[in-house]
Amino acid sequence: MKDKAYKGIDYFRFIAAILVIAIHTFPLLSVNTGADLILTRIIGRVAVPFFFMTTGFFVFSSYDEGSFSYKNFSLKIAKLYSVSILLYLPLNLYAGHFSGKYVGASILRNIFFNGTFYHLWYFPAIIIGAGVFLLLLKHCKIHTAIIVALLLYLIGVFGDSYYGIANEIPLLRSFYDILFFFFDYTRNGLFFSPIYLFLGALFSKTPQRHSFKTSMVGLLLSLSVLIVEGLLLHHFSAPRHDSMYIALLPSMYFLFQMLLLWKGRSQKSLRRIAMLIYVIHPWCIVLIRGFARLTKTEAFFVENSILHFIGVAFLSVFISIIVNFIWNKEKKSSDQKGRAWLEIDLSNLKHNFLQLKELLPKGCQVMAVVKADAYGHGDLQIAYELQKMGANAFAVASLEEGIRLRKSGIKGCILILGYTYPEEVGRVVKYDLTQTVVDYHYATVLNQYGKKVRVHIKIDTGMNRLGENFRHIDEITKIFQLRNLAIEGAYTHLCVADSQMKKDAVFTRQQVENFYKVVDHLKGLGYSSLKLHIQSSYGVLNYPEISCDYARLGIALYGLLSNERDETKAKVKLRPVLSIKARISIIKTLEASETIGYGRQFVVNAPMKIATVTLGYADGIPRNLTCGHVLLRGIKVPIIGRICMDQLTIDVTNIPNVEQGDIITIIGEEGKEKITAEEVAGQAVTITNELVSRLGSRLEKIYVEKTSSNKLEHRRIEEKKPSILHLESYT
Repeated sequence: MKDKAYKGIDYFRFIAAILVIAIHTFPLLSVNTGADLILTRIIGRVAVPFFFMTTGFFVFSSYDEGSFSYKNFSLKIAKLYSVSILLYLPLNLYAGHFSGKYVGASILRNIFFNGTFYHLWYFPAIIIGAGVFLLLLKHCKIHTAIIVALLLYLIGVFGDSYYGIANEIPLLRSFYDILFFFFDYTRNGLFFSPIYLFLGALFSKTPQRHSFKTSMVGLLLSLSVLIVEGLLLHHFSAPRHDSMYIALLPSMYFLFQMLLLWKGRSQKSLRRIAMLIYVIHPWCIVLIRGFARLTKTEAFFVENSILHFIGVAFLSVFISIIVNFIWNKEKKSSDQKGRAWLEIDLSNLKHNFLQLKELLPKGCQVMAVVKADAYGHGDLQIAYELQKMGANAFAVASLEEGIRLRKSGIKGCILILGYTYPEEVGRVVKYDLTQTVVDYHYATVLNQYGKKVRVHIKIDTGMNRLGENFRHIDEITKIFQLRNLAIEGAYTHLCVADSQMKKDAVFTRQQVENFYKVVDHLKGLGYSSLKLHIQSSYGVLNYPEISCDYARLGIALYGLLSNERDETKAKVKLRPVLSIKARISIIKTLEASETIGYGRQFVVNAPMKIATVTLGYADGIPRNLTCGHVLLRGIKVPIIGRICMDQLTIDVTNIPNVEQGDIITIIGEEGKEKITAEEVAGQAVTITNELVSRLGSRLEKIYVEKTSSNKLEHRRIEEKKPSILHLESYT
């Protein structure tokens, strides 16, 4: 659920990081101590709970899908924590933190509970907190788990802001003396983080709860109570520390709800910058103070708390932006340094979308088919680009594909074209997906779920695959009487629309007629508001005159036809979106009679120079592509020998100065030469659809786009996988 349409969360990450700086620099101290107390010791305390809630929000989603790995999660956090420990080691040494009688025990306590520097406690806290969170989820129902987390939080509260009360009760004082033998604060992963992880999890389960107005009123009221609570506790000198308040819980609840209402494209750079600010800002405090001492400007940069805060915040943000820029630059520079990759031209995608859209009758919208990872092109990125172009309907093959899109912020109708196991229908509803009704019996099963399920009815008009047979008009009519089905559309699939043979054209026309017989019957019964769709890519290219509400565009959207020899009625110039490239790993010279590869299938007839290419059938290159070619420096060179799992061999005898690391193209253009996906599919005795949809997941996708000067700009877009949590989500 990562990298998604939660713009508010990303922006508040940055705000929360600045609040953490404020907590450690007391910006209003030299102006008004009361105001500074409210800002840094009360209001500012929303920052870290927000980080915990964000993690809970994304972790629970992955846990719910069965794809979360606590081991991987912990290792990622531990790596960042280890780097941070090393970063602050000089300051710890300077401060003499590694001296004393019990230095070993102190170091262990700091590493595992308190943090080795005052802000680094967050990292062990999130590891421990996530462990407690998952342990409770495993052994308790979520409501019971939340109650346990609340009890832990209350224990923590009386060891934190309410410690003055607990200290007056001998039994509680003894209890907390024992606790503080093991760690310095109850503001840790055992008492503090679990409840906020669960609050985030609740929003993951049901993200939309209240309107903006309700959330705003709730936030203002709860913050008011929080301020009163904090001021009273400080007035009576109750806090041992002041990170944990009771009113912080409702404050975070309404704050997070407001942030979820702020939709938009996620800001990955902002996430990374916020993480960097959190990690490096104590060093910036030291640098600002050191600069002030050297220049004798302490009165200006230190004693003036506002300027001190501004200086530290500016330096922290500046360094974080520079580091993020270097990070991005390194990523970009390494875009084409891998073993093999896909280049996906977003300019060509846009061209195809607009060309095909022009063919559609007025009122017919594109339903972009992005199943099978958008035919190998990357479903999340392709769907996002198409959404920017105006597409508001998408088709997938499975529930999991639909959930991926929805979690990544794709809006509008997401239609599952295939069968979903009835026990999973709850997730169809949860993620606001639209399910295909494959027949009348399936409709009755969906209806038994008890909640409204959005559906499109599939009508079988002659393909004899999914769908209720068009002749079963009574069964189709009965589907409309099932009260828990929100029937929004109906469709069929043309099975020979790619053929222009007379008998196939007759059959296609009959399919269309059969479909509309059912539709007309339904309209006669009052069911007239259905969204209808018949055409897939070839349906549009060969029968563009068919007027429906949607056209399901798949393979043509990616600039491809299924077969190289296919001709279509509509003469539209499609541009291939995808290219496949790899590198030469080694060059060898062979003598006559030597053999190449498994089975010694290829025998060298004369001295030959060969090169091994870092691409094989595990990457989706057909194993039987033995008569194929690749492009090297704009020249077609043959593939020789058997294609291996990870490598293939080419004849480079006639190419001068071939070097290790040279790039080859197996699908795409170089100079005046090109090799099309249709050509490769034909040589492998398959169709283009199969070829591109089987491309291996280890092929990195690099997205390119024409600039205003008509040059290709390479930009790397990480494939976002909702089940994988990024470090930026944790801080």
